[in-house]
Amino acid sequence: MKVRSFFPLPRITAAALALSLFAACGDDKKDPDEADYDGPLYAAISQSSVDGEAISYVALLRSVDQTEKISLKDAVEIPGRALGSGVRKAGVLFVSHSEEAKVERFKITSKGTLESDGEVSFKGRGIDNIEEYQHQFQFVSDTKAYFVDAHTAQIIVWNPAAMSVTSAIPLTGLAIEGALTSFSTMPVRVGTRIIIPIAWRPSADIAVINQAGVVVIDTTNDSVKIVKDDRCGWVRDSVVGPDNQVYLATEAYGSAVHRLKGATKAATPCLIRFNPESGAFDANFYRELSELTNNATTGSLLRGPNGTAYLRVLDEQNYTVNPEAHPRLVASAPAWKFWQLNLSTFTAAAVASLPASSGSTFLYEADNNRLLFTEFTNNSSLTNFRELTDQSGKVAFSSDGLIFSFLQLR
Repeated sequence: MKVRSFFPLPRITAAALALSLFAACGDDKKDPDEADYDGPLYAAISQSSVDGEAISYVALLRSVDQTEKISLKDAVEIPGRALGSGVRKAGVLFVSHSEEAKVERFKITSKGTLESDGEVSFKGRGIDNIEEYQHQFQFVSDTKAYFVDAHTAQIIVWNPAAMSVTSAIPLTGLAIEGALTSFSTMPVRVGTRIIIPIAWRPSADIAVINQAGVVVIDTTNDSVKIVKDDRCGWVRDSVVGPDNQVYLATEAYGSAVHRLKGATKAATPCLIRFNPESGAFDANFYRELSELTNNATTGSLLRGPNGTAYLRVLDEQNYTVNPEAHPRLVASAPAWKFWQLNLSTFTAAAVASLPASSGSTFLYEADNNRLLFTEFTNNSSLTNFRELTDQSGKVAFSSDGLIFSFLQLR
């Protein structure tokens, strides 16, 4: 496949990843090769379309506070969808190559750049493409990590130190006939368990399957079970409450399907609860999301401070819903306000200081306990990272393309 960059400089291919990489940071004009650098470092991986083909760019930032769009001129160009993952502040970045079904490891040089340091392929386990989201990679220790794959319904257990595949765990019962499976962008951990919400949608219809589910992995022995609930669908968001229960909610896309297509295409968006100790959904707990927000279209659940979470609420006073629109366009519209939900009283209130933004949201951590949320804008050609911790919504930095993965390296 021929790959061309839209940047006015020679293309940097994946084979050149061992070369120095550095994305310009603010007003710092120094050549990064002039001196050693051991300060903060972040990796942002953006995805764009060039001549109809997906291309990803791996860029480095020394700070998330930028006065201009981050520069991609020195970023690494990788065909297809690349995802960055790893343990926060561990000094290592793992980048998956979608088209080659492999993961490449990078270490940080003394200059604060990346250097290729090995790779592992998942093709031997029947995986020919790595897509979806960053958090399908879950790291347990220096020698054990998981990759959860919806297409082949299995979990790859691999060794990040040796860069080798250890085993594969089948996800029996995951697939639903005629449906596509999607995993959560925000799994949670409770003790030694990783809990990953699952959602399904028909492969040949604009709708969602009225079923929720979770994959539960016990990291002590790699045992896995799938637990399902049929009270609502497209339940892809989860948070851990102050009672150590896992709360799950319909994501914005499922809520948009319900708003546009009605109950025959999507069940009423809901909030449900999963008990990680018993390994079961709480049959006695159920809340309609709209009842928490004055009957507004509501979807998505994001972690908040001090026993709270955030809901996203469609602002139809300032945004007109086109009844012929695709639900994905509505879910991505910059028209979803933040409401803060108390997970003890189950009451919610609007957060006036946070601006309306796209309903489908990713959260990422930065230094000083900062939590940033993504906003896809400008016809999905630009990603803003906005402040959530102080509830200001201030833009910290922006990048061309769509950023689906971000990691603080140190």
